Amino acid sequence: MQIHFFGATRTTTGSMYLLEINGQRLLLECGLFQGKREESIERNRNFPFDPKTLDAVVLSHAHIDHCGNLPNLCRQGYDGNVYATFATRDLAAIMLVDSANIQRADAEFISKKHAKQGLPPVQPLYSDADAAKAVRQFVSINYDRPFPVLDGVTVTFRDAGHILGSAQVVLDVCEGGRKFRYLFSGDVGRGDDEILRDPAPVTDVDFLQIESTYGDREHAVKANAEEAACQLVCETLKRGGKVIIPAFSVGRTQQIVYVLHQLTDAGRLPRVPIFVDSPLSVNATEIYRLHAECFNAEISQFVHQRESPFGMENLTYIREVAHSMKLNELREPAIIISASGMAEAGRIRHHLKNNLGDPKNLILFIGYCAEHTLGAQIRAGRNPVNIFGEPQTVRAKVAGIDAWSGHADKNELRRYVETITGDIKQISVIHGEEAGSLAFAETLRKLKPGAEVLVPEYKQVISV
Repeated sequence: MQIHFFGATRTTTGSMYLLEINGQRLLLECGLFQGKREESIERNRNFPFDPKTLDAVVLSHAHIDHCGNLPNLCRQGYDGNVYATFATRDLAAIMLVDSANIQRADAEFISKKHAKQGLPPVQPLYSDADAAKAVRQFVSINYDRPFPVLDGVTVTFRDAGHILGSAQVVLDVCEGGRKFRYLFSGDVGRGDDEILRDPAPVTDVDFLQIESTYGDREHAVKANAEEAACQLVCETLKRGGKVIIPAFSVGRTQQIVYVLHQLTDAGRLPRVPIFVDSPLSVNATEIYRLHAECFNAEISQFVHQRESPFGMENLTYIREVAHSMKLNELREPAIIISASGMAEAGRIRHHLKNNLGDPKNLILFIGYCAEHTLGAQIRAGRNPVNIFGEPQTVRAKVAGIDAWSGHADKNELRRYVETITGDIKQISVIHGEEAGSLAFAETLRKLKPGAEVLVPEYKQVISV
């Protein structure tokens, strides 16, 4: 078996791995690469292989850096199955359409600039129709149900505890008269999640391919996050301010809504208006309601005995633009949760523009902000910041709580590896910035001294 590393190598974006087994081609992940514009356009438009030659695609979860280029893959000729869990299929269905809309808007914006310079227009990477075609090719399989994908290859999804439906991909391979088990970790959750189950242990692993997003860092203690959020929000509401929370539509929005619900029920937060202002977040939350099979025991009990963890009397979900714009007229204290989490796109930019200048307000970040994003600039104390091309003075209080990250940190990744049984012969460390991947590789060399530990580079080929 050969693995071609075509993405998320010494970086955290564009996951894509081509496996050649028994003369067949299996693609693990098909994510969008997000980086410098020209490089992103080139890598996303042009696959380093012919999509028509693929025999199967397997997807670990629905984040755009893992599934976002599937419509382009299918548009360029891949007409086979895309295997994923049920929840991943449902989330990908809304996220790929949303991504298509972003592609179209970006293309229109760039084309207008080109027109002023006498340059030709640009085309979006893919369309709504391409996204819909890709979703029709999904085949959904539940956790812990082995299924054949190719001759000599059986796949089993094991819960990864990262987002709803996220999976570790276990490949049982029979090749050249030998059998072995190859584990692709996907993105690994932290465990002890407010909503999701812990990552499931995998047995009898021979080869491991593992993420390292936080391979050199530790998160803040989770037990302190709820208390910190409660204190920050209460202080803001008491001084008559608004709390603006940039949050990713899938995972982080549902998590913070559940935490606010718990705090409100316990009487620790006043029942002020709470708004979730993001069509994608609203749609994703509806999908969360449908997939209780992914919930941990505590939230399952909450659902059966009481009510939806994602709804309460003072909580309003907003889809329409007109309703979103009315939030600008709010004068009383309120909490507004909006996408995107890095403040690079979506309605959150409007809320930041309208609220950054008031010292009574709080901008509360609850997730990772990549370097150079608007969210990262605000968190770093840059003042003013540019929003829609205009400088905005930052007078609001800015705070961040990183304990709710959906990715395991270096210690949690180590514990995850310790739960894996088997004589692991080779480990490939992927999906992390170079420093994090190299640091975690050193951790693994000490933890698994009998294994060869590699940190692949872009387009490197490794034999198993």
